[in-house]
Amino acid sequence: MLTAEIRVTLKEGVLDPQGTTLNRSLENIGYKGLKEVRMGKLIQLTLDLNDRAQAKELVEELCLKVLTNPVIEQYQFTIGEGK
Repeated sequence: MLTAEIRVTLKEGVLDPQGTTLNRSLENIGYKGLKEVRMGKLIQLTLDLNDRAQAKELVEELCLKVLTNPVIEQYQFTIGEGK
């Protein structure tokens, strides 16, 4: 059994209103020195596969077709050993 961790972030140049709001909130409660905050998401999958090549192919397809919006988002993933 393998696991996948997928990190999804907005592409450079795409406005991030959620990150901007968080940045402003952090500054309002006293945290200084923040230039920019950008938000993303972490997706964790447990795969019923033992072949890393198959797992990589499946995760790549899921990212492109279901888990991300390739127009505005970018992603990176790692494949690891399951529990």
